[in-house]
Amino acid sequence: MVAIVCFSPEVLYQACALLTAGDVVAIPTETVYGLAADATNDKAVAKIYSVKQRPEFNPLIIHCHSAQQAKQYVAFDSRAEKLADILWPGPITFVLKRRADSPLSLLASSGLDTLAIRIPAHPVAQALIKAYSKPLAAPSANLSQTISPTSAIDVQASLGSRVPLIIDGGQTRVGVESTIIDLTEETPKILRPGGISVEQIQSIIGSVDVETGRGIKAPGMMARHYAPSVPMRLDAMTPENGELFLGFGDMESEYNLSLSGNLEEAAANLFRLMRLMDQPGIKAIAVAPIPRHGLGLAINDRLTRAATREG
Repeated sequence: MVAIVCFSPEVLYQACALLTAGDVVAIPTETVYGLAADATNDKAVAKIYSVKQRPEFNPLIIHCHSAQQAKQYVAFDSRAEKLADILWPGPITFVLKRRADSPLSLLASSGLDTLAIRIPAHPVAQALIKAYSKPLAAPSANLSQTISPTSAIDVQASLGSRVPLIIDGGQTRVGVESTIIDLTEETPKILRPGGISVEQIQSIIGSVDVETGRGIKAPGMMARHYAPSVPMRLDAMTPENGELFLGFGDMESEYNLSLSGNLEEAAANLFRLMRLMDQPGIKAIAVAPIPRHGLGLAINDRLTRAATREG
């Protein structure tokens, strides 16, 4: 089992050395922990897919330290400029047209002519990207289709010795992945709800569509994703026999996303509580209804994908 280490100048040097060698490093961001590799190195990007057991048709998010760096790889328009000015660094990813001279691995974008790109708002991620001086491809640091990690211990439990270095940055603040917005068409489209609400985005650039099921143009769009090992039943008012109950608001339940009904608190707790409930001996999980506005849209998206069964 790989040890978890606290961030330090020595650990920063070690992480950069691993990235230079084409290896992967688990790092904290404000959303979830990421499995980072050099986004310009095809072999390094391929290692992400291998370690996560992730399908290569599922593109990765590119992490930069600034909008200035991001503009080296994608073509910004006025909408991207407005959103970046207000929401970056932060939990929002732009899907933009790839620049013709972009040196980023085509594998990271699954061969698409677009790239998903964002600026993380976490000091460890920022320090590493700046020190390494190249962008990092970094999906969540867990096995594909399993519950996303919100702590270094979660990464260790999911990936074990598959990753040579896990940097501890504490419990993640946002707790769900970034919002992904497609800015390549006339009407912007939310491809994945996340840490920035639709309402926040609309207040900056006006009307947007929400289309979360139209092909795999961005990460997190597979029908089954973020899933525990047991069945989940959504919009449950009470648990049935044998179910563990995940509540929301003032109700009796074994676990509760937010007793006060706060959606930000619920989002921050979602994956942590799902992981706690996904234990040996548990046969099924029931989840209380979650409001479908603000961050509730992202929470419901993750729950719906988690509850989807294969076959």
